[in-house]
Amino acid sequence: MQLIECPWCGPREETEFHYGGQAHVVYPADPQALSDEQWAHYVFYRDNPKGRFAERWSHNAGCRRWFNAVRDTATYAFEKGTPAS
Repeated sequence: MQLIECPWCGPREETEFHYGGQAHVVYPADPQALSDEQWAHYVFYRDNPKGRFAERWSHNAGCRRWFNAVRDTATYAFEKGTPAS
């Protein structure tokens, strides 16, 4: 079982967490002005690199807080998480 380090609770088993997608995706400044195609791109299209990748995670079975972590998508190795803003 892999351990993921929650910034508030410390290391916990991965089954306590929920993946929340790519981190640092900026909400559109004027969403009403987006076309359907632009809106769909914002909602559905995300990067999918091989290697280090910034992600959002939620500690559902613990403090229920969101945090950002960098994970290597090839090895699944986590780096220390930081509180999400």
